[in-house]
Amino acid sequence: MMPSRRLFLLFPIFVFFRGSAQNLPTEDRIFEQAIKTVLLYPVLGNDPTNPAQTLNPPVVDQAAETQLMLEFDDLTANFRPFRAKFVHCNANWQQSILNDIEFTYEYNDYPIQDYQISQNTKIPYYHYRFPVPKVKLPGNYVLVVYNERNPRQIYFSRRFCAYLNRVGVSAAVEFANDPQLRFTDQQINFEISYRGYPLISPQDDLKIVVRQDYRDDRVVTGLRPTNVRAFDNLLEYRLFDLKNTFPGGNEYRYFDTRTVLSRGNYIDRIDRKEDRNTAFVNTDGPRSVGVYVQTDDFNGQYVIDHLETHLGATQSDYINTVFTLRMDEIANAEIFVNSAFNFWQLNDLNRMSYVPELRAYRAEIQLKQGVYNYNYSVKGIPPPVTRSGMNLSGNEILIEGNYSATENDYEILVYHRPPASRADQLVGYRRMGYNKRK
Repeated sequence: MMPSRRLFLLFPIFVFFRGSAQNLPTEDRIFEQAIKTVLLYPVLGNDPTNPAQTLNPPVVDQAAETQLMLEFDDLTANFRPFRAKFVHCNANWQQSILNDIEFTYEYNDYPIQDYQISQNTKIPYYHYRFPVPKVKLPGNYVLVVYNERNPRQIYFSRRFCAYLNRVGVSAAVEFANDPQLRFTDQQINFEISYRGYPLISPQDDLKIVVRQDYRDDRVVTGLRPTNVRAFDNLLEYRLFDLKNTFPGGNEYRYFDTRTVLSRGNYIDRIDRKEDRNTAFVNTDGPRSVGVYVQTDDFNGQYVIDHLETHLGATQSDYINTVFTLRMDEIANAEIFVNSAFNFWQLNDLNRMSYVPELRAYRAEIQLKQGVYNYNYSVKGIPPPVTRSGMNLSGNEILIEGNYSATENDYEILVYHRPPASRADQLVGYRRMGYNKRK
């Protein structure tokens, strides 16, 4: 009897993922240009279609049984069979040695079957949705999406975290204590209460990660407690070397392309052609000279929406969005449009070119209709050295400036590897904002 198609497909998937485990991606990355607008977010509240939900990071509380939702578009406009798989990672986002059965409730191979065709758009696409299954263990995960017919072809990967609060985290954000950094940097002081949670060596057992604005290129690690109050089961992190500080940066720039019938906020003009629309964002300039200006933003994130129908998933069109930064050319440096839409990566997709006749940098990026935050980042001129030792991917301070009054979001993630366990678990999570105005 011939083997079923299902069994035939499972065998090469198993061979690929276990035999080539070291080649699996463990970062946010899109490997095919036709895949766009990859969103992974927790479904919160009573309205699962609320586009503002995508502003929340893909971090879920296992105790609350929060559901994660994956959405993405395929601009080939042809149906393709996608499948998904979990990769379990340690605190440093390196793949762990756990077997699939140790962190999944089902066979670790999921078909993505919920899809819709775009409507009334000049750029046709398939829109896919995938409710992410729950995982057994708290910790770091990567969701890898690949071709069912060719499991070696990976389309994209997205990180997410599941936590179970077994330790308590209390924190406060303030100006940096160093007078030289008071007007530029922000400092996070925090305490961890491990009452009722066994730690053999409290000062060594926990791995701490502090993250700014949900950006994996803005993290501080390797923090050790400055004081261990053993009788109170409390760890204090008030570092005098200022390794718990972050550059405040500046509020993000933004624009609104939810409609092409008129100009949205910070849109200079819209060119409407038969086969595509092109939106020109207002010309920008450097903001590193002058005073801090308070504005509301999404801390670098974006929201997909369609103003006329509010059905952004399938009725938002893809628009060629043109960015212009008017300034003199910087020798031996590259400038990028920097945002969550590109996972904060600086590559060919968001690189700008200098146009001498405009005396400005320019980039054209295909983006789905919505409200976007962004800033400008420079490669080739090292950013200022931070006290925390962060390895910043680009120099955003050169064009955007750096102010301690900037509104930012912060997360504290506490990892622990219990005795006899073979991987790190996320046992504490705290999210807080600084200078919040909404």
